[in-house]
Amino acid sequence: MTTSPLPSSSPSPSRAAHAHSFNAAAAQYAANRPSYPPALLDTVERAAARPLDGARVADVGAGTGMATALLRARGADVIAVEPGEGMAAQFRRLLPDTPVVRGDGDSLPLATASVDLVTYAQSWHWTDPARSLPEAMRVLRPAGALALWWNNPALDVPWQADQNRRVEEFIGGDAAEKRGSGRRVRTEDVFAGAPALPRCTRHEIRWSRTVPLDTHLANIGSYSVFLVRGEEATAAFFAEERAHLLRTFPGGRVEETYQVVLLVVPRP
Repeated sequence: MTTSPLPSSSPSPSRAAHAHSFNAAAAQYAANRPSYPPALLDTVERAAARPLDGARVADVGAGTGMATALLRARGADVIAVEPGEGMAAQFRRLLPDTPVVRGDGDSLPLATASVDLVTYAQSWHWTDPARSLPEAMRVLRPAGALALWWNNPALDVPWQADQNRRVEEFIGGDAAEKRGSGRRVRTEDVFAGAPALPRCTRHEIRWSRTVPLDTHLANIGSYSVFLVRGEEATAAFFAEERAHLLRTFPGGRVEETYQVVLLVVPRP
């Protein structure tokens, strides 16, 4: 038995619905989403040509604070910007000593030339580059940089490719496109609509983690493509997915492999 995609007559959830879907699932997101490898921030430092220690950083679309916590651990002075009420509340529970302000990248609630680095950890795709790119450049100090990254399942791993195919069959479309993933990013796509294409460097960092099956499924379930459909509509899919995964990982522990795509844009 296989689950079917939504009927073609069903209206597709709006972009706003996808963006706001995380607020009701903030605790699930915080508990199960993968973090980022140390090599990512090493690469950010090299590409931005400055250490994170002592840098003033604006982490935009900070969510529950996953990237913020890593930036702080490197010695950065971080202010988080998060539009979602539920995500911001979870952020405050996890990082009570870090300032978080409500706002988004299209109109940053930050002073001009006030930060050394602007970061977007899996959140740039919720912005309008025509507004968010000039805003990032506005708040950056001279020699500052904008860093965008996405954590993507490595689809050269056979079981992950198979799972991605099942997800796409269920949602009726390209999973990377619907999630705003950076797996196949091109500069012209990422900055589509911006006044001019910026000069940037692209980097890829591969890493993996091993987690219980329930954590893996909860991580997948925290994708907006599932959140907008609700638990009842996705229950059969996840029951079948559990059976698929137990055949590959009979011990109940799943090795996930990721390819982080990082783009770094220096301030002109």
